[in-house]
Amino acid sequence: MAGILSGIRVVDMTQYLSGPQATLFLAGLGAEVIHVDNPATGDVTADSSPYLGPEGVSLGRRTPDDLGVPYLKRARGKRAVTLNLKHPEGPGLLRSLVRRSDVVVENWTVGTAARLGVDYAACRAVKPDIVYCSISGYGQTGPEATAKAYDTMVQAASGLMSLTGEPDGTPTKAGSALADTVAGTFAFAGVLAALLHRFRTGEGQHVDVSMVDCLLALVLDESPDVWQMLGLPTRQGNRIPRVSPFNVYPTTDGWIAVGCADNTQWGRLLETIGRRDLAADPALATPAARIANNGRVDAVVATWTRDRSTAEAISRLRAANVACGPVRDIGALKAWPQLALRGMLEPVRHPTLGPWPTLVAPGFPLKFGGVEVGYATPAPLIGSDNEVVWGGLLGLDVAALRARGVI
Repeated sequence: MAGILSGIRVVDMTQYLSGPQATLFLAGLGAEVIHVDNPATGDVTADSSPYLGPEGVSLGRRTPDDLGVPYLKRARGKRAVTLNLKHPEGPGLLRSLVRRSDVVVENWTVGTAARLGVDYAACRAVKPDIVYCSISGYGQTGPEATAKAYDTMVQAASGLMSLTGEPDGTPTKAGSALADTVAGTFAFAGVLAALLHRFRTGEGQHVDVSMVDCLLALVLDESPDVWQMLGLPTRQGNRIPRVSPFNVYPTTDGWIAVGCADNTQWGRLLETIGRRDLAADPALATPAARIANNGRVDAVVATWTRDRSTAEAISRLRAANVACGPVRDIGALKAWPQLALRGMLEPVRHPTLGPWPTLVAPGFPLKFGGVEVGYATPAPLIGSDNEVVWGGLLGLDVAALRARGVI
């Protein structure tokens, strides 16, 4: 079965994570994604630790076949070509590819694409209905547009770090590269919306994605200004400042997360843990009272959980319809039947070595009825599709391009 985006060709000029995440999702929906690399340097993450090669995983490159694990995950389902955009023929060759494509995605520093002659204006000149997506730290406009930004800087700038961590601790970043991945996901959505707009109107679009804007849109779903006005710390650790209990609690063999959103759920929790006597306690009777007495609430719950295994605690709480879940590490994730059933874990595949069963990559997270999704091919070797794209699609002499240093 053809993918939803079958027939859509994407020119992928991205690097690191935010851009490759967006184009990975486009590939997962069936788009033909052509990743363009500098022939002199290749992809940054292909030569970044940790590596996977014939001798297994390592922090340092041990064989010529070693490739970065992040690259093996982010380049799945894509083609790979090389092109020197600083060569006099490079920008023109890229624009020739754009003329035969539907989408361009780049995540360079603002102004780089224009200097290279492959910005939206240049691409629109050869393909008026092109969908062109630019991902940057602060967006294409504004006084900080040209500032360099990585994930941690954006988590800090967007306010997320000010909310993450213990109340008396330091600002803390999320455990994963949340700014990059959120921006990549927003870019994916933006490209899909622009393609729908083109289908309806015939018009192309420049999609401007700011990592700060995207993360801020999620951070401000909460109300840190309100919490300050009410005298509550904006950093709450694993709590949230709206309901209580809402935290992680120790068990005999791990940790579980427990949350109660209203009095009914609080009552079910008290019934389950044998503390019905607290239902009428005025210090705990309302959500506001429990928030004011978070420490006492957490102590009540932890006293019960720490004498039980994770499995027992989860079973009893779920039987009472109390929201809870275990804190899983990577080993537990690999063993979780729910993810296996949903096709959310697949072995990392090396383009020459095949699947590596001890390393996992995420499957495609959206499920559809009657349409295939996912990544049909492993990450390609750098430049492995030069013949297919430059030779087959554009009918050019690949050997001559290589000899002149264009690719």
